[in-house]
Amino acid sequence: MTFNTGQPNQQERFDQALTELPGSIRLSEIISALSYALDLTEGQPMGHSVRATMIGMRLAQQVGMSQDDQAGLYYALLLKDAGCSSNASRLFHILNADEIKAKGDLKTKDWTRIGWESLHYALTHVATGMPFLQRMQRLFQVAATQQQDSCMLVKIRCERGSSIAKQLGFSEAVANGIYNLDEHWNGRGYPDGLRKQEIPMFSRIANLAQTLDVFYNARGPLEAIDAAQKRSGRWFDPDLVKAATSLANSGILWNGLGDANLVQKVASIEPKQFQLKASEQSIDRICEAFAEVIDAKSPFTYRHSHGVADAAVEIGEWFGMNRQSVKLLRRAALLHDIGKLSVPNSVLEKPAKLTGAEWQIVKAHPYYTLEILKKIPGFARLSQDAAAHHEKLDGSGYWLGLKGEQVSTFARILAVADIFDALHAKRPYRDGIPLEKVFLMMRQDAPHALDLPCVEALVASKSNSEPIAFGSPEIALAT
Repeated sequence: MTFNTGQPNQQERFDQALTELPGSIRLSEIISALSYALDLTEGQPMGHSVRATMIGMRLAQQVGMSQDDQAGLYYALLLKDAGCSSNASRLFHILNADEIKAKGDLKTKDWTRIGWESLHYALTHVATGMPFLQRMQRLFQVAATQQQDSCMLVKIRCERGSSIAKQLGFSEAVANGIYNLDEHWNGRGYPDGLRKQEIPMFSRIANLAQTLDVFYNARGPLEAIDAAQKRSGRWFDPDLVKAATSLANSGILWNGLGDANLVQKVASIEPKQFQLKASEQSIDRICEAFAEVIDAKSPFTYRHSHGVADAAVEIGEWFGMNRQSVKLLRRAALLHDIGKLSVPNSVLEKPAKLTGAEWQIVKAHPYYTLEILKKIPGFARLSQDAAAHHEKLDGSGYWLGLKGEQVSTFARILAVADIFDALHAKRPYRDGIPLEKVFLMMRQDAPHALDLPCVEALVASKSNSEPIAFGSPEIALAT
């Protein structure tokens, strides 16, 4: 991981952030960029959802889907995994192992057939860190409730994904396409056991497209088509498998999947007469929705992104930031932890001290925040600020170890807001720490690590009092 730590001064950074406003950004560019975070949660290489969208749209054209329906299918494909974080904690507690790796490896397994493949999967993904006897006991428990658990996990995921699509303003057809993603042609899928034509076409295409991409990346194009053909009539609509085979034989199916800028590539195939421009309101809705995706990954992070956003806005408003600046700050706060979707719940919810390797996984999450958010046009500066929410003024933070003037105004505010919410918010394992104690703890880290004016602004905002004088807000924010 490399990053240019050469930073402009605070006022230059602030002015630059203000120029990066939405203009003609398309909705598809934002959602496709954020879908990279969903790929992390599903244990797939980043870009999976975008590539599946490209494959799915080619299948739709091949079978003669109308332009109106293609416009809906496009967003059903991009958002197919929107609910993926909602079952992560439940899956971790069932397996007692790394649920991201378990999800990723399951994608290439035909889990509907009992045999060596499914047995090997269980042996390598269930209770891998437990003593032998406890592990065997857990394996038997998982085997005994496998069907019930699978249905429950898929239902949680599909209901949440469908809800997010509706929250973003998409049609019932898009929401239903996401809800029925894991239904199988033979009626043995989930969550409702639909079969054949009962399964929405959006879902049939999306299920085949995601499987093709998984196998394409893991084992190559020949095995991808082979897997689809072997599951034809069981998992997949036979006519769609024939369409995929025809496209693969002509060389069209896999074209451009390895391009460097997949976000622009997938934006170019959105049906032109239905392309949606991103308004200020729609961008805010997307940030809110993805904040919920982030926080749903673990009960330990429930409402954390919104808590950080609320605290950051209080600080910004206390310093007299204008309305647009506060809006940018709120977006950065809502999405600051999007890279944390890369962290397994086996690490997020570990009750004991993390190992060195586990701590490195945690420390990498701001890097993923940067990599995801910078793909959104106009979010270049916001992505750097959001990714710097664990940096400290004395260089003791992570992931880059920035210090002093290298830590931007927004990043200073986010660091204070993040720590405040982590300490004050109630969690499943403890009550929230009282405000007085939280502020005492934070003041002990200022001004050497945390920005003291930002801490005092939050203290004053929460207590409805005047902050300790540190000069004008402009000077304070630049210290």
